[in-house]
Amino acid sequence: MTAKLNVVLLLALLVSALLLVKSSYESRRLFAALDKARGEQRQLDIQHKQLEAERQAQATNLRVEKVARERLKMSASLPTVTESVVDPKPKAVAR
Repeated sequence: MTAKLNVVLLLALLVSALLLVKSSYESRRLFAALDKARGEQRQLDIQHKQLEAERQAQATNLRVEKVARERLKMSASLPTVTESVVDPKPKAVAR
């Protein structure tokens, strides 16, 4: 009887030890994955801040005006160049 009890306890001890090893391995694996994900998050946050700064730099009034002048060949309107168009037949106002 004592021998059977010892064998059962030995088997329970081995199963418990194997489960502990498996649990410890899984814990380390998940921690490494979490650490990697946090590193990627930091990199994405840095990239996002850089892109936001670049977007703000591209959207300044001086930059927009420069692009309008150079690429679109636009110029500022001056009172001497501005023409007003008058409708020869004014529409009747509905009453």
